Amino acid sequence: MIPRGIRNNNPGNLDFVGQAGAHLETGVADPRFAAFATMADGIRALRDQLLRYGERGLTTVSDIVRVYAPPCENATGAYISVLCQKMGVGPDTVLDLRDPATMARLICGIAVVENGPGHLGLTQVEQALGGAPVA
Repeated sequence: MIPRGIRNNNPGNLDFVGQAGAHLETGVADPRFAAFATMADGIRALRDQLLRYGERGLTTVSDIVRVYAPPCENATGAYISVLCQKMGVGPDTVLDLRDPATMARLICGIAVVENGPGHLGLTQVEQALGGAPVA
C-alpha cells in the first residue's frame, strides 16, 4: 500500500491549512492533510514550512521536530534520532535552512520518517527545489 503522504504528493504530511495549490485530501475517513498536484509542489510546500520555522528561530533538528511532530502525536525522540542519523548531525546542531543541500537532506529525512524508505530520493528533492539557494 502506498503511504498517505505519497498518495497526497505531500511527503511531509503537512496538515491542510489552505496552502497555495493544495486541497484537503479526499478518499479517507478522516481528511486532515494537504494534497498537492505534484510531488514537487508538496516538496516545495514542506520547504516553505521549514523556512517559516527558521524565521521563528527553530533551526535545530530538535527544535524543528518538537513543533513539527509534537510528543502528543508522535514518538518525537525517535523522530529526532532518525532524522539526525539521516542528516549526519546532532539534535542541537544549528542548521542553515537557506543552504540547498541542508534543506534537501532535511526534507528527505522527514519524508523517510513520515512515509518509510524508498519513496522519495535526494535527487528528486533537489530537482523540485531547483538546486538554487533558498529564497
